[in-house]
Amino acid sequence: MRAYLLETPTTTLNAADLAAEGILYWQLPTDAHDYAEPLEQIRRERGYVQMDQIHLQTDTPNLSELSDKFFTEHLHTDEEIRFVIAGSGFFDLRDKTDAWMRVHVEAGDMIIVPADKYHRFALDSARTITCKRLFQDDRGWTPVNRAQ
Repeated sequence: MRAYLLETPTTTLNAADLAAEGILYWQLPTDAHDYAEPLEQIRRERGYVQMDQIHLQTDTPNLSELSDKFFTEHLHTDEEIRFVIAGSGFFDLRDKTDAWMRVHVEAGDMIIVPADKYHRFALDSARTITCKRLFQDDRGWTPVNRAQ
């Protein structure tokens, strides 16, 4: 994980800086046999009832539309959790002053975006990512786009 202020990329942020904004970060192994138990423990502790996996790459059908949807600034009324199994991408998150923080996540990174925090997601130049997504209810997340 590499995190920084988007407007001043030389201003780096660490896990404690993110935690002060309500954003949680863990590093987990990427082999399914090694991450299964820690992921299940987090799932139980935080009350996640559903889990799926999403894979995006250059030949994903409707990748442009999906990318546009994920990059639209939005929030969720439940926390959002992503565990990156492979690939990489960017989470941009609003801090308490409404400035953008950029978090570059890679394989092994787990990030939890708190409920009601505006954010967006973009693929990086590798244009591929595989993530586990965990849900606190059966509906998944409904994005609430930020009014322009």
